[in-house]
Amino acid sequence: MRRPINVLQFICPTGFYGAERWILALTKNLKEDDINCGLAVTVEDNSRDLEITKHFKSLNRRVFEIPMRGRFDISAVLKLSRLITEEKIDIIHTHGYKSDILGLIAARFAGIKAVATPHGFENADDWKLKAYIGLGNQFLKWFDKVLPLSEQLCRDMNDIGVKKQKIVYIQNGADLEEIEGIRLHDAGPVERSPDKKRIGFIGQMIGRKNLFDLLDIFENLSQKHDNLELILLGDGEQREELEVYAKALSSSPSIEFLGFQHDRLHWLKTFDIFVMTSTLEGIPRCLMEAMAMGIPVAAYDIAGIDQLITHKYTGLLAPLGEKEKLAAHWEKILFDAELANQLSDAARGFVYEHFSGQRMAREYTELFKGVAIVK
Repeated sequence: MRRPINVLQFICPTGFYGAERWILALTKNLKEDDINCGLAVTVEDNSRDLEITKHFKSLNRRVFEIPMRGRFDISAVLKLSRLITEEKIDIIHTHGYKSDILGLIAARFAGIKAVATPHGFENADDWKLKAYIGLGNQFLKWFDKVLPLSEQLCRDMNDIGVKKQKIVYIQNGADLEEIEGIRLHDAGPVERSPDKKRIGFIGQMIGRKNLFDLLDIFENLSQKHDNLELILLGDGEQREELEVYAKALSSSPSIEFLGFQHDRLHWLKTFDIFVMTSTLEGIPRCLMEAMAMGIPVAAYDIAGIDQLITHKYTGLLAPLGEKEKLAAHWEKILFDAELANQLSDAARGFVYEHFSGQRMAREYTELFKGVAIVK
């Protein structure tokens, strides 16, 4: 009897965001008789006690920690390569520029196959980080398969120089079972005022999320409506700067930065609208989760988001940077209950039809079987 294919998911976590939750959704839906999935994470001084390791262990899957000293530690490659050999790994599956670099080198040392899933690009300001990201992009050319999360990312892979025959598009998926349980049955611990309209965001607080636009839009709407509140969940390198900016706004008393929350889906359920102002995305998992929860959504019209939102059908879109138009969309959803219900019902149906974790896992299983050489 043929043994399962041993796949090692490898990520250098920056928190518990889209990529980390994506790995969990895929792993949860893979059949262990076909794919035996483990997780390797790099651990640095500022990234111990990782949330993804707790969740992965709860799936009764093995987690391996790779200690790292600094942004690029060559000894991590040797540790990872040794782990691959000891655990008889058939395929390493990497997520993010750092894991792409380290994972591919380790895979080649160990003589196994390597696949990468680009989740999106970063708008880095630091030239060293830009160079590191650029190096990671070049490494994608040497993977056995590259599996971008969106059609736009597939086109980006072509621009980078990844050979067409190496690019496979498998549409994204989410753990809809968890969301549905909370949507239908779980009242949850999160309270809210019945007199307030709650605007919400969940995600990383980094440059490409463009959260200063989000704060500006909220500030302007608050001048017209005194019953609005803004809840922001998540963390990131821009959080401190965003909080300072928000404190200078007249709407500051109605803005809350809550950081990372274990019960983010319970918070999500309390939103009247989920909003995004990103300038660059793959297919954002937070947006997918909001749609599955039945929360109406509004965002800028950019690649990746346009695969989830069809304007006036599954949500409302404004051209990138047009804050006044996006503000009008927020206002429509918040104060037109009939429209909000129409959009959220269509969005939930769309996500369940096209973005289930089970469908995604089936397609990845076939991909892994095609790539692996199991002895």
